[in-house]
Amino acid sequence: QVQLVESGGGLVQAGDSLRLSCAASGRTFSGNAMGLGWFRQSPGKEREFVAGISWTGPASRTYYADSVKGRFTISRDNAKNTVYLQMNSLKPEDTAVYYCAARQVYGSPSDMTLYDYWGQGTQVTVSS
Repeated sequence: QVQLVESGGGLVQAGDSLRLSCAASGRTFSGNAMGLGWFRQSPGKEREFVAGISWTGPASRTYYADSVKGRFTISRDNAKNTVYLQMNSLKPEDTAVYYCAARQVYGSPSDMTLYDYWGQGTQVTVSS
């Protein structure tokens, strides 16, 4: 079992930055298939993929939704079992609850059905 705890959300103004953290505990990540992802959900909308990264291999192997590409950066610290999401140039449309998730199988990082473990979410609100 893996537990994921997000932190770092808050209320900011458009153009500001935030860094979200996702701390993992429980069963140690293992296996080359393990991946972490960030998803978000706004009121009245479906949950959507934001960014993904593999737990092993090149840390540069990252994936982003088109809507955040160039503004958000996902990274990992294997020693701390933590994944980060650096969010710059935030826009009001980035307002959502952000979730961290972990998967143990290969596949598209944006496929939510592949993720077995989810955090409780952290609220990000961007005012205009």
